[in-house]
Amino acid sequence: MHWIDPESLPELAGTVERFVLNARGEIDGFVMKDQAQAPILVHTPPHMGDELTRHVKASEQVDVRGVRPRGADLVAAVAVTARNGRQIVDRGPEHDRMRRKPDHRKMEAAGTVRLSLFGPKGELRGALLTDGDILRIGPKEARQVAELLAPGAKIAANGDGIETAHGRVIEVRAIGTEPGSLRPVLRPKPKHDQPKPKPGHGVHA
Repeated sequence: MHWIDPESLPELAGTVERFVLNARGEIDGFVMKDQAQAPILVHTPPHMGDELTRHVKASEQVDVRGVRPRGADLVAAVAVTARNGRQIVDRGPEHDRMRRKPDHRKMEAAGTVRLSLFGPKGELRGALLTDGDILRIGPKEARQVAELLAPGAKIAANGDGIETAHGRVIEVRAIGTEPGSLRPVLRPKPKHDQPKPKPGHGVHA
């Protein structure tokens, strides 16, 4: 949403609790608490991650300008102002930006969902557990198991994980309520290309 003027958006203040990771181990948001100590999920695109972590630390106050998509408890940030006054604005990804290559290994997690995780348009994409583990799942697959990704739900999962300085994130391959009752995540079937017309088919003299 780099095309939106941040100054046109309402400002929300809070204290950063922790960063949130995508399935590649990149920063794509953070959890902050407002004055009432209620947790708020803030989404930021991964290309803002390096600048965010340079200027924003856990327990520091930030101001966020962003939009709230329908049907999701989320603020999609367009700009974040750090305690030192630095404003980190979504100006879109750089064309030559290098994305880190994930070093995945098999991981598993089990516990209770603290927060549902969403994409910038409000699509369900995973969960943050009370112990800090992050589970990531595609939006189509997440709709199939939405009840397991809701706050307070008991959940267990395994998949391809990464351990970072900001915690663990697992790209879910199997999911359930208990480690002994996991079921594979059903991936959407790829759409096959339409068959090409045979030479001369449909050509009229």
